Amino acid sequence: MPNMDKSLLSVAQLFPTVEAGWEADASPSTGLKRFSYQLSGVSLHVKEIEEQLSALRTSLVCAFNQLLDLKDLNTGVHSTRLAEWALHVGGELGLSESDQADLEVAALLHDIGKVGIPDAILNKPAKLSPEEYELMKKHPEYGWAVLRHVPGMERASLLILHHHESFDGSGYPGGLSGDEIPVGSRIVSVIDAFDAMVSSRPYREGLPFVEAERRLMNASGTQFDPDVVGHFIPLARGEMSAVFAAAGTSVSAIL
Repeated sequence: MPNMDKSLLSVAQLFPTVEAGWEADASPSTGLKRFSYQLSGVSLHVKEIEEQLSALRTSLVCAFNQLLDLKDLNTGVHSTRLAEWALHVGGELGLSESDQADLEVAALLHDIGKVGIPDAILNKPAKLSPEEYELMKKHPEYGWAVLRHVPGMERASLLILHHHESFDGSGYPGGLSGDEIPVGSRIVSVIDAFDAMVSSRPYREGLPFVEAERRLMNASGTQFDPDVVGHFIPLARGEMSAVFAAAGTSVSAIL
């Protein structure tokens, strides 16, 4: 039989002050109190580490978002708007606090993979060639490849990977369909498409609200999750004026 002292960590190795407390006082109740006190200290230390990791995660998200602003000034504002909408829809759909935290990161950084796409393709005023379009379709994979290595962002990176999947299975990169697509990805898909439709770009004007809404509804059940569309449309209607002002579309185009 192996020597237990050599094969396992002793209590003294894990909690040296705890063991000393037991030896110094013959009273079991006093020893238990000291042991409880030491555990409380460990718990507090773990909480401090978790808070530090959370702060680091927030700083990294802000840094990546600034990087998006440097790549394309429209992207940063677009991402912030999407995060607000995503949390609203996610709350209505009953997502947990943890899932909403991942959703917020995914909405903010869903386009982070575009830093790997040449500007000539991103800003091309004409229709992309088949080869250019295939390269553009790589941006969810690029985003996933970066963020999956960041502790605490693994699940958010999967939402980003699948935010261009279609509800009927015709999307990319995985050809997932229905509930195979993470719900966070389905939320980002709807609000990303809508915001892209209504936002003006140097090479095109944003669509009027009525037309963007019509296109969302027409693609509900094929490209988009009908449940997500059903929760998002009332939100878009309610925030119509503010949204379109931020998106660069005139009020007259809304009505």
